[in-house]
Amino acid sequence: MAVFVALGAFLMTLAGGWTAQRVTDRRHLVLGLAGGLMLGVVGLDLLPEALEAAGEEIYGVPAALLLFVAGFLLAHLVERLLAARQAAHGADEKDGRAPEVGLTAAAAMVGHSAMDGVAIGAAFQVGGGMGTAVALAVIAHDFADGFNTYTITSLYGNARRRALAMLFADAVAPVVGAACTTFVTIPEGLLGGYLGLFGGALLYLAAAEILPEAHHEHPARSTLLCTIAGVLFIWLVVGAAG
Repeated sequence: MAVFVALGAFLMTLAGGWTAQRVTDRRHLVLGLAGGLMLGVVGLDLLPEALEAAGEEIYGVPAALLLFVAGFLLAHLVERLLAARQAAHGADEKDGRAPEVGLTAAAAMVGHSAMDGVAIGAAFQVGGGMGTAVALAVIAHDFADGFNTYTITSLYGNARRRALAMLFADAVAPVVGAACTTFVTIPEGLLGGYLGLFGGALLYLAAAEILPEAHHEHPARSTLLCTIAGVLFIWLVVGAAG
């Protein structure tokens, strides 16, 4: 049952990626919306779940928040190291961005989607009602995941073929994750730590890369409205799931 339901997430992810690639003539609006979706996912979905799942404190600070900060710093470090390495070797870049950063970020999105599938499977093990509620939440926000995966991969100069490959991997990941729950159970604390780490990395990409790029050539009010709309959309999804 969980695997069948996860197919809905598969289709929704592809729909999000298809939307992102079809509106390339309004790239600044796409990036503004992607930034808002990412901000909403981090602040309204990932971080609350991480704090609930990994609530223990380390020197007075919740472990999930420490990993959140670590994820932010890790994303910054990886981007700087890859950019410096490419500059030193004279490798091809697009607009000064290392394509590997986009691939790494997209791979993290794939990992997150796999954990979404695991969440669906675990919820159905608890009960049908719980499973349905979690599945609806995952399917609703997987549109944003697909949108963001394609946007992040292509933003860093990767070819369309690579962006589509990462999109397909992101779409398949929930199905694989749901299937794995038949054999494996992930401890709640470990899952919470992962969500915190991933949330920090995602916030860095939104705040330091996606949103500045959206406003670089088109500092229009419409771009800002798209960002706000992205946050409000995730808020509605989280509220409906709750």
